[in-house]
Amino acid sequence: MAIGTSETKTSPKSAGRTASKETRRHQLIQATIESIAKHGISGTTMKTVTGLAGLSLGIVNFHFTSKETLFQETLRFLGEEHRDRWRKSIQSDALKPEEKLRNIVITSFHPDLCNRKKLAVWFAFYGEAASRAAYRNIMSALDDERWKISATICEEIIKDGSYDGLDADEISDTLEGLYDGFCLNILMYPGVFTPKHAKARVLDFLSATFPQHFSRIAA
Repeated sequence: MAIGTSETKTSPKSAGRTASKETRRHQLIQATIESIAKHGISGTTMKTVTGLAGLSLGIVNFHFTSKETLFQETLRFLGEEHRDRWRKSIQSDALKPEEKLRNIVITSFHPDLCNRKKLAVWFAFYGEAASRAAYRNIMSALDDERWKISATICEEIIKDGSYDGLDADEISDTLEGLYDGFCLNILMYPGVFTPKHAKARVLDFLSATFPQHFSRIAA
């Protein structure tokens, strides 16, 4: 499933008549997130979005040519938000490979990104992706980048620790499956399963897979 700003409420007062184009677009995307979280994809209309944003239909049409374009840009915003955060978490050259992999896990369950509102929107788009190639393409591009980086890091750890019989691609596949599965658990069972639980479970998996390296982090 990704990026760097904290979750914010849409406020008409915070974006006055002189608001920039970028501010207006952000305001409409935030309102779309709110609407999809409350009403789902099918229940979200230009009217629900403008109502939450406190803007006119004409302003929406000025910034987005159609509801479908607005939806695609909202999905892209969520994905890039997540991607930018995990990218930033591994930028330092001083980080060891296992520290980079740990940071990707931690940012994947950061409360700014992994909360019920945004997870509800993510899974609403997942439900539509089977029939909408545009959604699949946006999701795939973002997921593939994280998968490739994780696989490269795993390969470095495997070589450094001489972990015989491990396949970096398979481990990266498993990580992606854990991210998606645990996010669904957080959405479905909020009183039982939390981002903290999810993060701990994924790190347990990495500790079992790369014991030399992740025990070193713990120490």
